[in-house]
Amino acid sequence: MSKSVKKLTGLVAATFTPLTAEGEINLSVIGSYVDYLTEKQNVKSVFINGTTGEGCSLTVDERKQLAAAWCQHGKNKLEQVIVHVGCLSIKDSQELARHAASIGADGIAVISPSYIKPTNADALKLFIKEVSAFAPDLPMYYYHIPSMTGVALDAADVLNGIEQMSPSFQGVKYSGTDLRDLGQCVRYSQSHNWSVMFGVDEQLLGALVLGVHGAVGSTYNYLGRIVNQMLAAFDNGNHTQTRALQFEIMEVITFAKNLGFDVSVNKQVMSEVSGLAMGPPRLPLLPCPVSKAQAIAQKIKDFSQGH
Repeated sequence: MSKSVKKLTGLVAATFTPLTAEGEINLSVIGSYVDYLTEKQNVKSVFINGTTGEGCSLTVDERKQLAAAWCQHGKNKLEQVIVHVGCLSIKDSQELARHAASIGADGIAVISPSYIKPTNADALKLFIKEVSAFAPDLPMYYYHIPSMTGVALDAADVLNGIEQMSPSFQGVKYSGTDLRDLGQCVRYSQSHNWSVMFGVDEQLLGALVLGVHGAVGSTYNYLGRIVNQMLAAFDNGNHTQTRALQFEIMEVITFAKNLGFDVSVNKQVMSEVSGLAMGPPRLPLLPCPVSKAQAIAQKIKDFSQGH
């Protein structure tokens, strides 16, 4: 890459995609969304069009419009806008990467193709290389989420040697629960000054101990302020406070999971907590019963008021 890279660290909100009642993208919400994250949650970076953002349910044009809106409204307010460009088609991913570079995004990320899957790590590395070539000056991150893609390759095998193929490669968003593999990613990334960002919100403390540089998650949209307290306590060596906060966050997420906590529910919870109109999910996701989202939102509000 020809320009210096600002390392991705700290909390990153995996953003929701606002939709109208008719199911069209609602760009009018993005400006207020940026302000809510930065002013109410003290979250200064975003990861857009990912799993939480229903990215793979959006058209290429919709994803471009959203990316442009986040970059526009985030200018001078957000530290980093990372655009997920993963698609089943490498051509679509390449076009989204090219577009992200043209609008001033701070980085791009890709999941593994998940219908016709790579048979080994070398195939996935080649896919990442060919996408990053369309945005050679943007940091590229591999988004590892085997629960959604069904691609069970070790992320550490994908990282191993990828710098020789993709000079713009800068790290991994690790949304798996294999701490052995995660630890190998952290260890390999140390000598390259890459970012390893963790993506399982309720298990963040375990990842911090292994040395991750931050976290990307959906709950940081409305729990960011408290999780930032947890990160500060960890950095200050206050392990008792860190553990107490993680246990409380686990309790909130467990409460939500027991009621059924998918992207659809989470999206409605964001609307209830933030007051922003996130709108419905897109099929095949079904709308969430409002009563369920309200119960989870109340739990979050009670927790937040105590901190």
